Amino acid sequence: MSKEINLAAKLALIGEHWSPRTVATVNDYDVRLVKVLGEFVRHQHADTDEFFLVLDGELTIRMDAGDVVLRKGEVYVVPAGVEHQPYAAVETEILLFEPREVINTGDAGGELTAPRREL
Repeated sequence: MSKEINLAAKLALIGEHWSPRTVATVNDYDVRLVKVLGEFVRHQHADTDEFFLVLDGELTIRMDAGDVVLRKGEVYVVPAGVEHQPYAAVETEILLFEPREVINTGDAGGELTAPRREL
């Protein structure tokens, strides 16, 4: 049986930026928390959408069609196959909802690629 999850308490355990942590699963999807600051790698996920919910701070998602700016409590879904680059000028806390096998850097790879880690 599942337990309740205190998102603030889980976020307090995260000390790194751009390193998502899985806090729950829904079928084959992970609910992930991540703290971000600065620029992330430009990438895309060919086969899946990417769900962003800003819990605190402000996130800009840079895309060819125009930037999307999300503030606390706002959600955006990047459609599958769309290149995007998350950016945060201030430390920002985000909840992601995506298939378990999704790699955070998508097709770009590189040093910001984080393994799946539970919290």
